[in-house]
Amino acid sequence: MKRTGRRTAVLAALTAAVLMAAPAVASAAPPASALDVSDTTLGAGDTFTVTEQLYNPTDFTITGAKAAVYAKESPIVDVVDLVSCTGSIAPCAQYLSSFRGGVGDLGPGDSATVTFTFRVKDDAIGGQYTLQHQFAGDNYAFGVEDGPAVTITAAQKADVKVALAATPRIGVFARVDYVVTVSNTGPASATGVRVTVNPGPNRTVTSMTGCTKSGTTLSCTFGTLSAGASATAKFTSEGGILAWGAFTTTAQRAASTPADPNAANDAASKKCTAYTGLYVTC
Repeated sequence: MKRTGRRTAVLAALTAAVLMAAPAVASAAPPASALDVSDTTLGAGDTFTVTEQLYNPTDFTITGAKAAVYAKESPIVDVVDLVSCTGSIAPCAQYLSSFRGGVGDLGPGDSATVTFTFRVKDDAIGGQYTLQHQFAGDNYAFGVEDGPAVTITAAQKADVKVALAATPRIGVFARVDYVVTVSNTGPASATGVRVTVNPGPNRTVTSMTGCTKSGTTLSCTFGTLSAGASATAKFTSEGGILAWGAFTTTAQRAASTPADPNAANDAASKKCTAYTGLYVTC
């Protein structure tokens, strides 16, 4: 019994000595760069922040150290606009296909943080984008690493097309009947659709359907149009019994939501010519 006790005591003493003599396990050094993002689900026009941490793990000073942010699937400069940044010694800026923020020289073991504020472009293509980061310097640069992925939803768009038809009437006052047609070619539904009409010089609007008059201008309201739908408004203008010469009537899209991607079909016009109040051609 005494020998067993002595052996146990000796083993315990040896174990304690070994543990005390063993070197402490060093904590892992942080990576040269790491990326955090404030939001990973974004839509066109949304603002978000990207924070990049830099750490110099080398035994020499890296001069002109910069935090660089990329996107893997497409140049980040085509997806977002730079709003502002903090933590840099000079304004952040685009550099080729990246955005960069300079933090000056970083000695061995030094660290720095740059926070970029971005805004998703209104015309950004929807999809998933992997953000990438890099610690870049004037005398040394680390590799580009993958960071968090963000999902961007493209802005909804509705292409509202405006057309104008004119039918002259034989008789007094150089009368012309007009039909304004708006069509939504999509892909989204359009709301708040409104068209303004200028009847032309020396023309008097005598009747209208779906429009209101303010001074010499008409405002025609069409409300909501689903993709593929169309609607019409009508009005008549006269030039008087002594009307003579050419005049042009125009219709222009004034409002609709969401954004209209094609401005080329937002307006229409008709040119007519009066030969006294008895005869008009269009």
